[in-house]
Amino acid sequence: MKNLRHWSSGFTQSRRAMLQQASAGFGSLALASLLAEQSRGEAANDLRERLPHYAANAKRVIFLFMHGGPSQVDTFDYKPQLQKDDNKPLPFDKPRVVSAETGNLLASPFSFQQYGETGCYVSEIFPHLAKHVDDLTFVKSVHGSNSRHGAALLELHTGSDTFVRPSLGSWLTYGLGTENQNLPGYMTICPTLTHGGANNWGSAFLPAVYAGTPIGNAGTASENAKIPFIQGKTANELQRLELDLLGKMNRDRLSVTGPDSELESRIESFELAFRLQREAPEVQDITNESDHTLKSYGINEDVTKDFGIQCLLARRFAERGVRFIQLSHSYKWDQHGDLKNGHARNALEVDQPISALLTDLKQRGLLEDTLVWWGGEFGRTPVSQGSRNGRDHNPHACTMWFCGGGMKAGVQHGETDEYGYYAVKDKVHFHDLHATILHLMGLNHERLTYKYAGRDFRLTDLYGEVIHELLA
Repeated sequence: MKNLRHWSSGFTQSRRAMLQQASAGFGSLALASLLAEQSRGEAANDLRERLPHYAANAKRVIFLFMHGGPSQVDTFDYKPQLQKDDNKPLPFDKPRVVSAETGNLLASPFSFQQYGETGCYVSEIFPHLAKHVDDLTFVKSVHGSNSRHGAALLELHTGSDTFVRPSLGSWLTYGLGTENQNLPGYMTICPTLTHGGANNWGSAFLPAVYAGTPIGNAGTASENAKIPFIQGKTANELQRLELDLLGKMNRDRLSVTGPDSELESRIESFELAFRLQREAPEVQDITNESDHTLKSYGINEDVTKDFGIQCLLARRFAERGVRFIQLSHSYKWDQHGDLKNGHARNALEVDQPISALLTDLKQRGLLEDTLVWWGGEFGRTPVSQGSRNGRDHNPHACTMWFCGGGMKAGVQHGETDEYGYYAVKDKVHFHDLHATILHLMGLNHERLTYKYAGRDFRLTDLYGEVIHELLA
């Protein structure tokens, strides 16, 4: 019995030792499994470039976001009947749910003219963009589900106007990674802090590494907007030693806890921040651009300087492999009053810079695989508001345009009614736009999923159809 007790005691000690030693081994197995999973690109938690579902037309997206809601009938959706029936009552019902009270029909204060071989009508407030109409793809029947800025912004960016969901840029980066490991896959320049704020560029339940990296915010002049905390004061060699030690400690933790998305994202963010110090300062330094380039973007003029810098930075990030780049002209297009002066001023600030961006991308051979996308969170009503000098929110119709990246050039898709209030032909919901953008990037919107809270989620939820008529 004594020997049995001695053997049992000895076995207990050995068992404890075995479990202590094996626990790290079990963790190592879990970490090895996780790394293997990442190497296959399944639920990866890093920015390594991954293969698309099929051959892609576009490698990156530049989203020119016009925050506030540009008026389609004052920009690209010319309505001669609206001009004829100025101040008459709308001859059909207004929507059941409206943002605010509106009055009679309001003719556009701007003249329109046809341009290019396609004969597209463009408002006088976009003389520079008008020169590019044969390269543009106009979608004039876009509609969403909500007339309030906050919900509409969320739906445009994430596909949901109700819940916090990953943004389009996050889904793209999750699906494809980034071409440049020294830069984030998703960057947003001077983003809005209102109407959903960071939820519009956040990763929600996707790993945090896929969230957009903001450069400044809407209250920051773009010349002062920089990626924060990349001017390291510690020598690179010492930083590398510190990161290696920190990484070892974090991975030791992972070996005990098993996969931990937040901790893994933190490890990746530290590494990305270290690599950013090498490349980001040079990318953000536009002083090495020629005087001709700076002038073409309007950076030498006060009215165009701010958005001109954003557009030039977009080109510089695009040519260095950033997957999704968003620029925000924020928050200026919400003309409930002073429509003529407000829209004219807004267009003046962005027209020349956007034109220069399109020209620059085309000359550098980047436009073929870069999808440029212009639009706001909704359109505006053809009926008046206030003292007949403004328009209300209109989620039932807005115009967006695209350029490059596999879109069919010189196309006008969809139609609104004779006054521009409702999309009536070839209607395109935000879900359809998202499905089409993913398709151009080589991703099937029905296959790009992420399991969370017990079910698979996707950007387009249960909806969305690829608009094949738009594809080159």
